[in-house]
Amino acid sequence: MNPVRDHSFMHYVYLLKSKTNDKWYTGSTDNLRKRLKEHNDGKSAWTRKGIPWMLIYYEASYDKNDTRSRELYLKSGMGKRYLKNRLRRFLSLTG
Repeated sequence: MNPVRDHSFMHYVYLLKSKTNDKWYTGSTDNLRKRLKEHNDGKSAWTRKGIPWMLIYYEASYDKNDTRSRELYLKSGMGKRYLKNRLRRFLSLTG
């Protein structure tokens, strides 16, 4: 098993930023590339209005429950502050 090549056992929490309206969306998945494509293809009602989306941050974990807990945290007020601090340089570059 090679964790760099075999991502089938990984779970991801991710942050998208809309190129249209600068809104953020936080979600989780076990297939990050497929999920990003689904968001940009309009297959999610929550993100349809913000197309196109770009992936600006993600975390990987072996445990689905840990990933879900992290997603809920990042959606909270404290989690949003954490992300803004974590991405401060990126956000200043993108406006």
